Amino acid sequence: MMLGSILNPINSTIIAVALVPIGNALGAPPSQTAWLVSALYLATALGQPVVGRLIDVFGPRRLFLVSTSLVGVAGVIGTLAPNLGVLIAARVLLGFGTCAGYPSAMALLRSEGRRTGRDSPGGVLTALAVTNQTIAVIGPLLGGLLIGLGGWRATFALNVPLAVAAVLLGLLRLPGSAGTGESPQRGRLAAQLDLPGMGLFAATLMSLLLFLMNLHLRDWYLLVLAAAAGIAFAARELRAGTPFVDLRVLGGNPPLLATYGRALVAYVVSYAFLYGFTQWTEEGYGLSPFHAGLVQMPMFLVAIGVSVLSGRRPGVRGKLLVGAVGQIVACLVMLTLAGSSPVWMLVLVALVFGIPQGLNSLALQNSVYFQADPERTASSAGLLRTFAYIGSMVASSTAAASFGPRVTTGGMHHLAWVMLAAGALFLLLTVSDRTLGRAPGSAPLPGRLRA
Repeated sequence: MMLGSILNPINSTIIAVALVPIGNALGAPPSQTAWLVSALYLATALGQPVVGRLIDVFGPRRLFLVSTSLVGVAGVIGTLAPNLGVLIAARVLLGFGTCAGYPSAMALLRSEGRRTGRDSPGGVLTALAVTNQTIAVIGPLLGGLLIGLGGWRATFALNVPLAVAAVLLGLLRLPGSAGTGESPQRGRLAAQLDLPGMGLFAATLMSLLLFLMNLHLRDWYLLVLAAAAGIAFAARELRAGTPFVDLRVLGGNPPLLATYGRALVAYVVSYAFLYGFTQWTEEGYGLSPFHAGLVQMPMFLVAIGVSVLSGRRPGVRGKLLVGAVGQIVACLVMLTLAGSSPVWMLVLVALVFGIPQGLNSLALQNSVYFQADPERTASSAGLLRTFAYIGSMVASSTAAASFGPRVTTGGMHHLAWVMLAAGALFLLLTVSDRTLGRAPGSAPLPGRLRA
């Protein structure tokens, strides 16, 4: 479960320190290398809920093995890529390959909860979150080391041994039966999967994300396509006997919808910092990729400590409020930075950002586990990642627009203002959500909210 779920975050964090070396090697400006970030999240945002639904129907084993094998193939393609276009294609394949890890983990937790009668696995959920935080610690530093030893191509080659290890562990340990959702019959398979709904969902999300990746009024037609596909998707899902996304249930579950909204704006801030601030420390401030990774380490170390200390406490409102305030404070400190600032100021920003990094991801993950329909745990977890990836692509586009052809301190400040606005919205969404105040064991809310 842990190894599968880290394949996405390790590729997210390693690429943060590799963007500048890749751009220098291939002659690509930040506005083009930003596609290396967006390509992975575009593929994963599309694939996570689809693969999650397949896991709900078939169980995690088959989906995990096939999907994770693609990670190894993408690692080989990226290592040998002759140009930026092939490299972007490798990142797309990586995105699809990492789709099964997190939904599989959440589905397995749900099935184990049924088997053992322990429906509140706080310790295991915390371990899953801390594992991802630990990889986020290792990612930038490991990326810097790999680039120093073997160049940026080594950051892609790393996926090959990771994929081999994940597939072998999956073959040895994952249960063979479905066990996490319905038992499909061949004649009803197409209806259970709702292939038209999946296609319309993909068309809606693809059009929207392509617009977000390169914000410009000349691409207005993409928004029109997204709206048209979205309307058709809603009409289809409301009529389908077994919908891909049960809009009736989702519409009757305001706590879960609010969680998805908070995830979107929270990850706008998180990923804008991860990619935008890291590029500035390298190109605008003058650090090497290795030292840029070192500057990021305090954030992830604090995040791990915060996750461990707060993980077993059942409430989420306090975590989210402190996380929102932490984001706002960190953005304000970013606005004071300049090319002449001492290094300890950069470390201070990373330390402050570590608090929301540890609290927000844990609280959002736990919220979905308790708010989602138990029969759709994997697809609901996939949708959480989809909203997070939409936020990451908004962040990537904003960073590209803020920096333009060169990464400057002025561009970093512009990015910080956008992050500050998103942090304020996250705080507003948290303060206004009264359902977060319910204590464990109180009367259930829509979608089984318990924490």
